[in-house]
Amino acid sequence: MLIVPIVWIVIAVVLVAVELHHLAFFAIFGAAGAAAAAVVAVVAPSLIPLQIAVAVAVAGIGVVAGRPYMSRAFARRGPGVRIGGVHGGLIAARGVTLDEVGGRDPGHVRILGESWLAVVGYGDPIPPHTPVVVTDVTGTTLTVRAAEEQWELS
Repeated sequence: MLIVPIVWIVIAVVLVAVELHHLAFFAIFGAAGAAAAAVVAVVAPSLIPLQIAVAVAVAGIGVVAGRPYMSRAFARRGPGVRIGGVHGGLIAARGVTLDEVGGRDPGHVRILGESWLAVVGYGDPIPPHTPVVVTDVTGTTLTVRAAEEQWELS
């Protein structure tokens, strides 16, 4: 029965996609559990209760043991730390607010054709459709300020 391991692999891939979208360090452990269940399904395809138990156990251990460690590791970066790659390239990028962006109430901005979660570092909330400049990146949240000059958005 090759179908059972494939189902577990599909579940794992979907959970990885969810984790990549949200970065909450929760779904990734469900994906690890589903991958472990896929291995069990190859060895014992008819023991579905065992597969479920392995998936739940691996995911549970990951959430209890791994999630706090991963959350602390990512929180250590703190504001003001520049990260490389795509995120580092967003510093000083220009965009426009899609909805109101406040300090404690995040909103959304469109930067380089992508929608990003954003907050204001200091000052008043920025209304929708206002040009902004990225001043910092923390995880997947941008810190923005209103752009001082207007420009043509194409």
